[in-house]
Amino acid sequence: MKITQLLEKSMQDHDHLCPRQILGVRIGLAGMKALDFDEPPTKKQLLVISETDGCFVDGVIAATDCTVGHRTLRVEDYGKVAATFVDTKSGRAVRVAPRLDVRERACIFVPDEPRHYFAQMQAYQSMPDKEMFTMQEVILTIPVEQIVSRPGVRVNCDVCGEEVMNEREVHQHGLVLCQTCAHRGYYQSAQASILQMSHVALS
Repeated sequence: MKITQLLEKSMQDHDHLCPRQILGVRIGLAGMKALDFDEPPTKKQLLVISETDGCFVDGVIAATDCTVGHRTLRVEDYGKVAATFVDTKSGRAVRVAPRLDVRERACIFVPDEPRHYFAQMQAYQSMPDKEMFTMQEVILTIPVEQIVSRPGVRVNCDVCGEEVMNEREVHQHGLVLCQTCAHRGYYQSAQASILQMSHVALS
């Protein structure tokens, strides 16, 4: 599929095209190429871990066909426009990120466009990969088998009772816990927060 078609695909949920969408498409294509995939592979052989959300990810999805729903796309939100591409069969992983001076390079690549935003819009669609990206082989700190896990595996948290899927439970002191009850969650209950604040006030 041509890059113009991929950009149109990326724009389906937006009312405009932006540089980050283009970077997402280009990084998606570069990541697949680095793993010797000419097109999105079937049977969940490609896993993408994006380091930010938003428009960038829409571009990556358009290029790779990897999605959260198919469990072939994960977002580890570091606030970085970058992504790691993993061959789930071989375990090989390649991280692709824009060069630190990619914006300046874009302006040089399109010297007739004085507006930086529009220079990026034009340049990012046709600049050579080596002018745009850094690529490095990486080793995942969590094995790919653990990231992907086994579908259909379910347990219940011994504290809150809620179901935990895909081997995301935590084992502590002989208990099976969800991430939140193991104090690793992104939230706590309002009641627990009020009790904690009361305890602090009394002390």
